[in-house]
Amino acid sequence: MNAQASSGSVPPWLAVTLAAICGALAAVQTRLNGTLGATLGDGFVAAAISFGSGLLILTVGLAVVRRGRVGLALVGRALAAREMPWWTALGGLSGAFLVLSQGITGAVVGVALFSVALVAGQTVSGLVLDRIGFGPHGVVAASWTRVAGAALAIIAVLWSVSGQIGGDVPLWMLGMPLLAGFGVGWQSAVNGRVKAAADSAFAATFINFVVGTTALVTVMLVRAGFVGWPDGLPAEPLLYLGGAIGCIFIGVNAFLVSHTGVLILGLGTVAGQLVGSIIIDAVVPGGAALGFATISGAALALAAVAIATLRVRPTAPRGTSPG
Repeated sequence: MNAQASSGSVPPWLAVTLAAICGALAAVQTRLNGTLGATLGDGFVAAAISFGSGLLILTVGLAVVRRGRVGLALVGRALAAREMPWWTALGGLSGAFLVLSQGITGAVVGVALFSVALVAGQTVSGLVLDRIGFGPHGVVAASWTRVAGAALAIIAVLWSVSGQIGGDVPLWMLGMPLLAGFGVGWQSAVNGRVKAAADSAFAATFINFVVGTTALVTVMLVRAGFVGWPDGLPAEPLLYLGGAIGCIFIGVNAFLVSHTGVLILGLGTVAGQLVGSIIIDAVVPGGAALGFATISGAALALAAVAIATLRVRPTAPRGTSPG
């Protein structure tokens, strides 16, 4: 009931536009975290820095945003009373894996190809999670436009990576963003549930970053015990903005998911991410080379977004008049 009521407060075009802006920011984050990981020679440390800096920003904000503190208390009570399953608070694990994927593979495969691989996971997970009613929006029917859009997105990914088969990029590096895409859909769904329980997107974002940072720092420390630490940190301040971008991305997604559903949110994000990633690889120095397969695959994925977001008018039963 609440999801339906809230869905009318944000026009669909505005919700999709905001999702697309977040997607473009995610493309920037991929480039920053990928460059940070390549500069450090350690994607695990880069991921921990990115998520940890986001948590630091949110911790400072929590001292100012009272609604966020109240929301944390509400989530704590809901978990203690078992009104909310404990695993709904673990969305940060998916975010941590996404950032880790960026740090390890982003600079190697390029922002555009990384983004296109991410699409398949997002679209399929969004379609499935909406269909089973996992997100806060409830059950969303799998219309032919949604199914066709998800199928076309998968075709776009297969086409995009076809040029990489037998090339210099290991296929497992393309598998990481693909798997991360599945996690992004699940993350949006569970963070939406946390936001509903907390009545605060800020609280949901903070919990996400606490969980993700804890996981990444733990893995980083264990790994460093075996392979050691990087020689030093890069001096370029822009490379440390990934955490701030992550705060915006997670917070806006947690707010929007109850207005759009998981699939449409994911596809709107994908649209912005693909356009942003093509621009970054094309104009930013040091970007990966853009091949025909990558560009045309991104175009197919954008077409998938357009198809999946089409609204289909229900057909009137035979024997009834339109009026």
